Order: sequence, then C-alpha cells, then structure tokens
Amino acid sequence: MLLNSEPVHHADPRGYLREPMRLFHLNNCESESIPYHYHEFHKIILFLSGTLSYRVEGRSYALAPEDLLLIPAHAIHQPIIGTESYERIILWMRPEPLAEQGLDDCFRRCREENRFLLHRNQYDKAHLLPLLQELERCRTDDHFGADLLAQSFFLQLMVYLNRSVQRHFCGELPEEAARSDPKIDEILAYINADLTRDLSVNALSARFYLSRSWLMHRFKSITGCPIHQYVLQKRLILASQLLRGGESVSNAARQSGFSDYSAFLRSFRKAYGISPREFQQ
Repeated sequence: MLLNSEPVHHADPRGYLREPMRLFHLNNCESESIPYHYHEFHKIILFLSGTLSYRVEGRSYALAPEDLLLIPAHAIHQPIIGTESYERIILWMRPEPLAEQGLDDCFRRCREENRFLLHRNQYDKAHLLPLLQELERCRTDDHFGADLLAQSFFLQLMVYLNRSVQRHFCGELPEEAARSDPKIDEILAYINADLTRDLSVNALSARFYLSRSWLMHRFKSITGCPIHQYVLQKRLILASQLLRGGESVSNAARQSGFSDYSAFLRSFRKAYGISPREFQQ
C-alpha cells in the first residue's frame, strides 16, 4: 500500500517518434516540475549550461556543462530543474534501426551497468560535438542530399558514442557524480531480474531485512518514484513489449507479473489510454 499522503502518478510514456531520429536544441526554464516518465525511444542529452539534475533508474546526476547523459528506452527518469534557464541538445532515436545496424550497444551497456553519465572528459568530444553541430545544421538544410548528410553524421555520431561507452565502462572507472544507494541498487536489480515474483513492499522488506517504512521512504527519495508504481510501470512496459511481439493479452499479463487479469486491463488502459488489444492492433 502507498502512504495516503503521497500523490500517485504513472510513469507515462512521453513524446512520440516516427522518424529514425529527431534533434532538439532547447534553452528555457520549465515552469512546472516534470514527473518521472519514460520513452519508447532512446535519448541522449548534451547539457550545455544552467542548473539541472536527472534521476535515472535509481541514479541521481547533477549535470555539468558538456556532460552527456544516455537514457535507454523504457528507463524511468525525471529531470530536477533548477531556478535558472538551462540549455541542452536532446537527440531522440528509435531503437529498432539502431539495433539493426548494431549501434545500440551503448544503451544496452547503460542498462546492464546501471550507469548513464559520461563526463566531458570521458567521451570523444573532438568527434562527437562537431557531429552534433553538423546534425543540428541539417535541420534547416533544404539543399540536395541534406537527408543523406544527416544520416551520415548520425551514423558517425553513434559509432563514436559506442566507442566512448565501451572505453569508459570497460575501464571500470568510478561513477563519482552519481548519487545512489547500494541497497536500493540491489533492490532495483532484484525487481528487474524477474517481474513475475512477489514484489510487494511487504515481500521486498522481508527479502532484504528492511523495515517497510524505511524501504518506502528511501526508495522514493532515491528514484523519485513510489516503489509500488515503479513495479507496476515496469510490468506494463514488459507487457507492452510482449504484445508487440505477438503474445496474447492473457499471456502478456501473466508473463509480466500480473496475477489479476482485470487489474492488468485497468492499469494498462490508464497508462496507455487504450486497451491491450487495441494497443496490439
């Protein structure tokens, strides 16, 4: 159960992407806080200036200029925005074309290692930053071959990004900028390893020898998300992937950890706005 004083939000999918990639260069100050959410696509953020922190799957990062944040598809995250304006370049990428070209290893490693930040001295700035600038210029280029140039810059960008992630993670460098909790990291790994087992607050507190109240408070403070909602959203994400893969609605519900079929239908419709069958079609 959730504390009655806590407002309940779903980590809803935000944004839609039909093309292979889309770039934004933004410089503004959000007037409202953004709730924790996820995307159906991969996202990278090049932070340029201002005050901004990000929570990503139990990690909290205070970003510095030229830091690069990689957020894989379906990773639950939340920006924590400072009082001043902040500037950043954001690149959205559809997972399927990247996987087909073998360029999604950087996001796979981020998920496996639960590490999402590259400092300005931990990636190949000499190649990556000019390629991002060229990619941005292509947004307003209507001359012959502009689409081919953009595709070329994008492919080069992803090659160098994958190389940077491989070097950084294989070197096992400490992730000094991340605020996290080893116990919550352990619980997150346990949850994501098998969504079909009992992942109630009572079961988790017993499994990890923690008081129920401490677990609820600490999990929320680290991830920005109540534990019940985190588990629910991960199950819904898995169910949506199974539905896309052709599983029946009942099998998708069972394999993603829902023991109550009617509760699954209600939760799915609330999160996605349509029924599982409509989603599949």
